[in-house]
Amino acid sequence: MLKVLNIISDRNIGGAGRCLLNFLKYYDRKNFAVKVVVPKNSLLKPEIEKLKTRVIEVDGIADKSFDWKAIQKLNRIIKKENPDIIHTHGTITGRICGRMCGKKVVYTRHSVFPVSPHIQKGIGKIVNKSVNEFLADDIIAVAEAAKQNLTDGGIAPEKIKVILNGVEQVQRASAEEIAQTKQSYGIAEDDFVIGILARLDAVKGHKYLIEAAEALKEQKMKILIAGTGDMEPKLKEMVKQKKLENTVLFTGFISDVKPFLNILDLQVNVSYGTEATSLALLEGMSLGIPAVVSNYGGNPGVVIHGENGYLFESQNTTDLIKYLKKIMQEKEVYQYMQKKSKEIFQQKFTAQTYARNIEKVYAGLFEKKG
Repeated sequence: MLKVLNIISDRNIGGAGRCLLNFLKYYDRKNFAVKVVVPKNSLLKPEIEKLKTRVIEVDGIADKSFDWKAIQKLNRIIKKENPDIIHTHGTITGRICGRMCGKKVVYTRHSVFPVSPHIQKGIGKIVNKSVNEFLADDIIAVAEAAKQNLTDGGIAPEKIKVILNGVEQVQRASAEEIAQTKQSYGIAEDDFVIGILARLDAVKGHKYLIEAAEALKEQKMKILIAGTGDMEPKLKEMVKQKKLENTVLFTGFISDVKPFLNILDLQVNVSYGTEATSLALLEGMSLGIPAVVSNYGGNPGVVIHGENGYLFESQNTTDLIKYLKKIMQEKEVYQYMQKKSKEIFQQKFTAQTYARNIEKVYAGLFEKKG
């Protein structure tokens, strides 16, 4: 049995944390023993414990990639637990400690964002390559775009394995539950409902969706914006100025996505600055919800243009409007995309598939020479 110690620095439950939780629900407990190190007071702790997995808390790593003060503490934990593998989620401190303790190290890159010019050429690229390749036996990228980020910084492609995120199947709500949820948002039975689940951050591109809503406001539709963030006041003011209060609705933070997803006809993702493999899109696909998404980051790895949705040119409102119109007006195409969404989800994006792929990386570390 292989012993694996995951180290994650997140205090809140973001994409990396949700991926870890999905793995913990479905990994093979006969062949792997998994424990998790989290920062003190992390919201992940109780969720991990619900899955009958031991959690070890540590000071100093909260929301930090590197903290030299935490090295001694992590080293003590690693020596005490004596795992075969250290699997870090972003934290370079964990990778350093893994190497110092002589362990196999896996690093998952959960994000996609513009690569700093300082590591794209010259000495910066050489240093970035050397450090990252030395500190990990295998690097996992959650999207082809995440792999591209890493290779742009000099890391050898053969060092990186692309493992797409996976999620649990979202359960279909009853007709009564769907009617109740729609009523709570003031949605009519014949409204076409478009939804976006993303933090309200500028790079998530909500303004393009609001601009599209203005152009499409004569359509019988509602747009639901779920989430919170720094851009919330500006986005609400934008909706007010465009007199879209009856079309664009802000739901706030949603802890249970099932009722929300069950009333959607279409999902949208308009990111242009950071996007790996959107878990919200995958959850929607499990219900057969097509999507219109920007061609940025990991989105093209989730949506196949013309199959389970459409890709539009990032930051191009006109292109977004074109595909929103198309999917609302072409009923047969829409029904085909509903079917394909479910098929593609089952083929590529289940939590079980994700867990098996991570296990293959773990096992592969001990099949290599040396």
